[in-house]
Amino acid sequence: MDRIIAAKVFVETVERGSATAAAEALGMSRAMASRYLSAMEDWAGTRLLHRSTRHLSLAPAGEAALGRCRRLIEVAESISGQSTDAAAPHGNLRVAMPGVLADAVFLPLIPAFAKRYPKVFIDLRITDRLVDLVQDRIDVSLRITASLDRAVIARRLGGVSSFLCAAPDLIAQFGQPDAPEGLAERPCISYAQFGGRTWSLSGPDRTAKVDITGPLQTNEAYLLLRGALEGIGIAMLPAFAAAPHIAKGTLVRVLPGWAPADFSLYALYASRKNLPAATRAFIDFAAERTRNSSVFQPV
Repeated sequence: MDRIIAAKVFVETVERGSATAAAEALGMSRAMASRYLSAMEDWAGTRLLHRSTRHLSLAPAGEAALGRCRRLIEVAESISGQSTDAAAPHGNLRVAMPGVLADAVFLPLIPAFAKRYPKVFIDLRITDRLVDLVQDRIDVSLRITASLDRAVIARRLGGVSSFLCAAPDLIAQFGQPDAPEGLAERPCISYAQFGGRTWSLSGPDRTAKVDITGPLQTNEAYLLLRGALEGIGIAMLPAFAAAPHIAKGTLVRVLPGWAPADFSLYALYASRKNLPAATRAFIDFAAERTRNSSVFQPV
């Protein structure tokens, strides 16, 4: 977690009288500002602020911390102004994303990013869960979802379509279903994060909800792909992950006239203001590449 940003949140909160006002001034969500304040108190090992529904005041330890935070901010700003290279992308960048997205899309792009920004080192963390950017010290989180909490600061990078897919051997054994209801009679792999064991599909003249069964449910999207390739069951997969395997013939589309709901790819970050150059460079790079990719819908 960035202690300089935490110091700025603390100072702004004291000077403006509330975490909400501090969050607005710093261009971050109220929830994010609260996490920074909590982290400050964790570091100090004591309460820095007395809070009530109508009033906020400094605790005795907060008086001392306020002066130190102001000095820390002054030192940080004086250092950043000493070098003409300060704004150039550099340093460590901790990025979180699902494994299926990293494997299919972003790992192949890392050489191009490294060539463009040779002074940026990416620390890639693979997870399907919604990370806490502050607590987990994540600079950018790439997330595929249908909706986001309004308190989250995010940039939409593109739309994500999904396909129903299966291994050719599984389709040879069970046959192609003629309608969504036929999925209930075939083994399916469900994803705990989206839909679970109930799939919603839109067709030419109606929508359908189907309760599926099968030998596997997982909270890891990459395992859906692996399970489909292994012939365990029919899986609902993002188009960017399924398309290469469909082209090679290792997967086939199931019910191609029926579409699951579309999702979006977002870049989540902690603050709009004072965004580090490396963070901004990565988000802009990701937006550029998804915009020019045939597997993502345009923004």
